[in-house]
Amino acid sequence: MFIAEDIEASVAHVRMLARQNIITSAEAKKIERGLNEIFEEFQSGEFVLLPEFEDVHMNVETRLAEKIGDVAGKLHTARSRNDQVATDFRLYVLESTRRASVLLVMLQSSLIDLAEQNTDVIMPGYTHMQRAQPVLFAHHMLAYVQMFDRDLHRFLNAMSLMDELPLGSGALGGVPYPIDRQSVADELGFPRVTANSIDAVSDRDFVVDYLAAAALTMVHVSRLAEELVLWASAEFGFITLPDAFATGSSIMPQKKNPDVAELARGRTGRAIGALVSMLVTLKGLPLAYNRDLQEDKPALLDAESTLLPTIEIMAVMLPKITVNGDRTAAAATENYSLATDFADYLARKGLPFRQAHEAVGKLVRHAEEKRVELSELSLADLRTFSPLFAEDALKIDAVSSLSARDVVGGTAPERVKAALQAARIRVDTMMAEAEADAAGDDD
Repeated sequence: MFIAEDIEASVAHVRMLARQNIITSAEAKKIERGLNEIFEEFQSGEFVLLPEFEDVHMNVETRLAEKIGDVAGKLHTARSRNDQVATDFRLYVLESTRRASVLLVMLQSSLIDLAEQNTDVIMPGYTHMQRAQPVLFAHHMLAYVQMFDRDLHRFLNAMSLMDELPLGSGALGGVPYPIDRQSVADELGFPRVTANSIDAVSDRDFVVDYLAAAALTMVHVSRLAEELVLWASAEFGFITLPDAFATGSSIMPQKKNPDVAELARGRTGRAIGALVSMLVTLKGLPLAYNRDLQEDKPALLDAESTLLPTIEIMAVMLPKITVNGDRTAAAATENYSLATDFADYLARKGLPFRQAHEAVGKLVRHAEEKRVELSELSLADLRTFSPLFAEDALKIDAVSSLSARDVVGGTAPERVKAALQAARIRVDTMMAEAEADAAGDDD
């Protein structure tokens, strides 16, 4: 944990010490060579952390001394454990934030894939878990694309806020050496250095920003998972989950349990708990560093281990879902979901909407008594409740309902088609940029 980050930051630090003539070039090269050897040992699994050396940092320093002797002690010149830890942790959280951002783009892409596979599927939209109005299934999926887009920007904003170098702040007041902080920042990829040494060593806002973004992302994942669980049930029958993402019952042979969606929903509490834990840890801390801050890592690591694999598995599962379009289309016009369209019809004929609403409410009760849907009523039935109903009112159906909502952000087919195309372009562009950045990092 943090070995790679610790060695990376230490190499940048020791190079700067040599450039500033704080240590000799020969000493710096010897230290850097030893650090690189330790990193190779870490990658091969030979470097084992020993508990008697307290933490990663002392393990690295102790191993370095074993390899190169007393000169290893010069590595810690012009730095404190406080700014060292703050730097290592920022490097780690920055990388985790990048990974979360890439996975969120993958998840958006998967939602768009599922929407594109079912562009003509009509389903009921809901309010209060009651059927409300017909919408396109693709429009419903794009709602989640928007949610995850906000999550993505929360992570990107968190990254921009945390992207500054604490190293050089010392224990809390800076260091009494002629160091060049910006050169270290440049080498480590930070665009700037922290402006206040006291804040730099005690700041864990960047952890809170990550945890807040993770918690809300998991809330959105949970909302999606909840709908998948409902839709896969016999009562809804809207979707069929792929076998690889469901399990059977230990006793009931007919069962197909939506385990992946349920686990995604259930794991959300851990991400929320990590955020609350970190906020409570910070709320009473005086400046500057306090040992309480060691609690930042369990919170971050638990949220990370919850968030990243959950996003990834959801992204893999979504395009493999089968949408039962006949069932969703039938449900879209059941339970008088077209009532608002009949009220809008009367309003367009000149009747004030509140009166139109009242007239159609009576019409619905009439249809309930006859045990028929609104589309099954005759023109004579309709005209009983308003003389404004004409022959064209009999043409009100799910398709006309969708087409009528031809506004920006609406569920009209052409609007949804344009929104899908725009979302695909945006997501593909972000994915290409992420791949280019990854290739640059490998170089």
